[in-house]
Amino acid sequence: MNITRDIKPITHLKSHAASLLNQINETHRPVIITQNGEPRAVLQDPQSYENMRNAIGLLKLVAAGEADIRQGRTIEQKDMFDEIERALNESRT
Repeated sequence: MNITRDIKPITHLKSHAASLLNQINETHRPVIITQNGEPRAVLQDPQSYENMRNAIGLLKLVAAGEADIRQGRTIEQKDMFDEIERALNESRT
């Protein structure tokens, strides 16, 4: 992957918006838009954006789980399943 070809100035976006959107949706590579030589925005196709958001959500859950383990906030697997089964049985009555 050569990210330098996916960096475009804002003038390119203004004059080639449709073709740039086609490129992004076909390649699933984000494009970095610069203004005065500085990165100012990233254009990304919707599916890649959704996948990234889902991945970040999973990473947050893993980090929270690791913090719980480090702080000793754990229970035995059998106890957890017993608790779930008890809750399910209560909700059925």
